[in-house]
Amino acid sequence: MLEVHRTHRAKIRNHSQVADSLDRHGWSASKLWNVANYHSRQVWEETGEIPDHEELKDELKIYSKYKGLHSQSSQRVLEELAEAFNSWYSSDDNRDNSPGYRKENYYDSEGRRVHEEHPRSTVTWKQNGIHHDTKNNRVRLSKGANHKEHPKAWEYILVEYETRPGIEVENLQQARAVYDQQKGRWELHLVCKDEIETPTAPGNETAGIDLGISNFAAVAYSTEDADLYPGNRLKQDGYYFPKEIANCDDSGERATRLHHKWSERRTHFFHSLAKHIVQRWVEKGVGRINVGDLEGVREDKDGKSKNWGKHGNLDLHGWAFDRFTNILQYKAKVKGIEVVEVSERDTSKTCCVCGKEDDNQRVERGLYVCAECDAAFNADVNGAENIRLDLNESNSESSGQLSRDRSTGWLAQPGVYLHDLSCGFQPQEQVVGSKP
Repeated sequence: MLEVHRTHRAKIRNHSQVADSLDRHGWSASKLWNVANYHSRQVWEETGEIPDHEELKDELKIYSKYKGLHSQSSQRVLEELAEAFNSWYSSDDNRDNSPGYRKENYYDSEGRRVHEEHPRSTVTWKQNGIHHDTKNNRVRLSKGANHKEHPKAWEYILVEYETRPGIEVENLQQARAVYDQQKGRWELHLVCKDEIETPTAPGNETAGIDLGISNFAAVAYSTEDADLYPGNRLKQDGYYFPKEIANCDDSGERATRLHHKWSERRTHFFHSLAKHIVQRWVEKGVGRINVGDLEGVREDKDGKSKNWGKHGNLDLHGWAFDRFTNILQYKAKVKGIEVVEVSERDTSKTCCVCGKEDDNQRVERGLYVCAECDAAFNADVNGAENIRLDLNESNSESSGQLSRDRSTGWLAQPGVYLHDLSCGFQPQEQVVGSKP
């Protein structure tokens, strides 16, 4: 059996009855984040080190802000903060800022700050804080100690929910209350554990996938075929939304909505792309996919930060390849496809036809011309094919060369798929561009 986790979004039917309680818990989550953030900054200034989530829990569990939520909910807030600090600390991009405080400032017509509020942060309840009534589609969420009242029935939030037709919520592991800024109301995200029969691989073929900036993904198949997925939609959003956010006033309300919309569009892109790619693997009988290990994508051989140019660095800054790879691995696993990380070293500068290695063979964006065998083809597909062959492993097919009886036309003319907001990825000729 294969264990999988699915997240179901649910509408809260009794929203008017529980909104105040959820608001208080959302504000408490923001307050706890800010207290822990201040503490982490102090530790950083004094020791040069950032406390991990276990240290934060030990230090803050005696504070009143910690008791504003159920203990496991408070722990999740501290875990998220520690993850954010670690992400900032490990980044080599000087434009990255440390995690900020969660607050919203409000100003009068003359630009004077009237007051400051904590925004409604997402609150997570784990199993110990949840009682699930599956028959009536209700879930009891434990209140934090500071929000408990008498009688005893008021010590939890009783939420009635409604999912899409055909969805059964069973084996509930987590419940997340998420505030939708655009709709001005809360919704539930219900994380459930499910066990399915271990899937059989669609076939024995191996494919290779190369993740990049201009083309977000290139996939090469052993069946003399390749697919290309440009990142135009992702890049357009990456330029459009920051400019719009920068033009917002100081109230922060429109900026928050724009951040939310940007995040949703990026998530939609990742899931749509992973779904389309995995479906193509199933169609082509792929049982194993080689993915380039991208840990060193921001560094050169000397450990120094790579300079991709002004726009390239901006693209790389917002390039959540690790997040996409996690989504891809999950969807592939459900279909019985094994995902293996292989070394990406020299795959972009080695000719997959003859094995010639030369830094100058990539003559311009998207074009790879080999001085040894005169082959000319798409540079990203060349990288994907070398990853498929597992160029840096010494086995029968990984010499970095195609069999001489194979054609090379598919290397130059891969199938191109573009993202359509309404129907996911479609062949290039079927997609009509639209503005963000």
